[in-house]
Amino acid sequence: MRNIFWLTTLMIAVLAIASLEAQTPAPVIVQAASSAPAGLAASRADSSTAAADSKDMMQLLQEMQATNDATIKKQEAALETLDALQKAAEELKIFSKRG
Repeated sequence: MRNIFWLTTLMIAVLAIASLEAQTPAPVIVQAASSAPAGLAASRADSSTAAADSKDMMQLLQEMQATNDATIKKQEAALETLDALQKAAEELKIFSKRG
């Protein structure tokens, strides 16, 4: 009887310690370090670099759209396959009931 009491106490203590370690600490937010305020950095930007950045961003956007389109096509094909499998399963279920 005494061993059961100590074993139960030990199990409760282990569970209590395990639950304390499972908690995540509060997130730490660190502000970005910059040498100049955002307004000054934006005003110093050259128009040619801004145009180049715009081109790069547009190209990146087009690549992302192409990737998304390809992903959507793959998902549509997978859905069609799943629909066909579901119809086949329903037919099999119907034929098995006729048995």
